[in-house]
Amino acid sequence: MPNNGYKIVLTADRTLMSEYHGGLFLGFSAFVPHGLIPDRFYFSLLCPSVGVNRDGSVGFASCGIRKIEAALLNHGFNREDVIVAHPEYLDKVVGSDTKAVGIAETDPLGVAPATSAFTELLGGEAYMAIKFRELLNHPALKRFKPKIVLGGPGAWQLENAETLKEFGIDSVIVGEGEKVAGPIFEKAVNGETLPWIVRGEVVPEEEIPIVRGPTICGLVEIARGCGRGCAFCVPTLQTYRCLSLKHILKEVEINLRAGKQPLLHAEDVLRYKAKGFRVKKEAVIKLFRTVQNHPGVRMTSLSHISLSSVSTAPDVVEEISNILEVPEKSPWIAAQTGIETGSPKLIKKHMTGKCRPFKPEEWPEMVVDSFEILARNNWLPCATLILGLPEETEKDVDLTIKLVEDLRSFKSLIVPLFLVSVGGMRKKIDSFALENMTSKHYELYLKCWEHNLKWAPTLVEVYSRIAVRGKFAQYGLRLLFSYGIKWAMELVRRCQENYGHNLPAMMRDIKSGKAKVGSSISVRLAHRLIKLRSR
Repeated sequence: MPNNGYKIVLTADRTLMSEYHGGLFLGFSAFVPHGLIPDRFYFSLLCPSVGVNRDGSVGFASCGIRKIEAALLNHGFNREDVIVAHPEYLDKVVGSDTKAVGIAETDPLGVAPATSAFTELLGGEAYMAIKFRELLNHPALKRFKPKIVLGGPGAWQLENAETLKEFGIDSVIVGEGEKVAGPIFEKAVNGETLPWIVRGEVVPEEEIPIVRGPTICGLVEIARGCGRGCAFCVPTLQTYRCLSLKHILKEVEINLRAGKQPLLHAEDVLRYKAKGFRVKKEAVIKLFRTVQNHPGVRMTSLSHISLSSVSTAPDVVEEISNILEVPEKSPWIAAQTGIETGSPKLIKKHMTGKCRPFKPEEWPEMVVDSFEILARNNWLPCATLILGLPEETEKDVDLTIKLVEDLRSFKSLIVPLFLVSVGGMRKKIDSFALENMTSKHYELYLKCWEHNLKWAPTLVEVYSRIAVRGKFAQYGLRLLFSYGIKWAMELVRRCQENYGHNLPAMMRDIKSGKAKVGSSISVRLAHRLIKLRSR
């Protein structure tokens, strides 16, 4: 490192500096309330740190940070002036010459849908919000006082000058940052006053920079935006663009050199190069075949899919499985997706584009059809539901409960989330909160976790074998999760039978000591085992 620090330091809070044992879906653990399990277990078993180099830089960083790093270098900053650093090693990289620290955040205030769904019901504050504050209070930042620039998916939460002043943040970039980051950091380096709020500009696909360093889990962006227009979502407001195969392969190569297999990312990977809502079959198949056949690639994975795309192109799903040789090479293809509701009325009211080219009335049947297609081809959907959509009635919740029951036979995860006032709904409605929940919401919430716990033992058994090295570590992880599954199943049963689905009442009794929970002996044993390495 330079004697007096790097001019520009890019970082994120500790919960975002992890590869979650190779499973991005475990990143949801960052939204879990602090105190639910001991910190040492959480950070070793669920959120282990990425590797840190002797100079404080990280071996892997989020794709968003890597894009900003590339944008700054393309803008003209020298390589020796910019570093992507671990938040716990800022003392190694921040000094008197450090003019700006860029921070990427997903949920700085702990109010995102996944966070609120956990913290509202279980109490406490999410790890991500706690670690964000710790980052801002790092002694090196307090001592040298560089300009703080914040961006990322959670930047909207700080879109207020008073909030920024309270946190000691000089500027927040809301939206895409590649075109505006260079000028903002240049102002910071020159000691100029920064604007409180900076609106990011849409970056044309040919101007989206190629990352300069490897990304967490080998994530490679293949498209940006969505275009389906769901009222509660931010990415749907972005212009839909697809990156070229040439661009994608360059980023695949960067990750391969660091030992990472490619993880293709888009809001709907199956819509790659599509002009409308119909899957462009040739383009998607060419994408997967080209990446999978690239020298050094053993297995290509993906991040998100749309269920309507699955239903319109079952042959594409089948062909991707054939190209990736599933289940021979890998037991399944995991992908995040959105169910959101089982109510055609709410689909029509808030997310008509989600079901296109189908009609809202066809949504529940189409969801089941999509899950059947995915199961037939060894795909594992990790789906979300939204509780508290505007104008939601008990009938709507009943329809969603029925849909969850109809999906019970399909290997999958279904995560219930609280509606948060973002996207097109921002400032127009209030976010959904615990006090808004009805007995039907509690029933739906528990029905989802009953579904997840049914499939959890199978998923944990396979996941521990493919994602964790060392037989003792594998056994430790299985022991931890089997304990957690057994404990959670007992809580669900107790809540249904003894509390009439009233989850908050049960949690109050647990916290007050009226209701007992399991021993932590298994957790401590699992922690010791997972730290061991087979010789």
